[in-house]
Amino acid sequence: MAKQKSVTELSFEEASSELEALIAALENEQKSLEEAIAQYERGQALVKRCTELLEKAELKVKKLSGNGLTDLEEE
Repeated sequence: MAKQKSVTELSFEEASSELEALIAALENEQKSLEEAIAQYERGQALVKRCTELLEKAELKVKKLSGNGLTDLEEE
């Protein structure tokens, strides 16, 4: 198995894609309990990474648009 990148080095797209692949593997493949737990733990780390990156992006958008997010329907 190829060495995986550290979760903290992944972009949102990379983390999201890997998370989707992990979910599919857990749903469709027979794994040992240890392998399944390791994949689950990696998945949890990927979810955390995606959440952190989304929060950073939201803060950046808020800073760029002023005090808060503007309602797109108002424009």
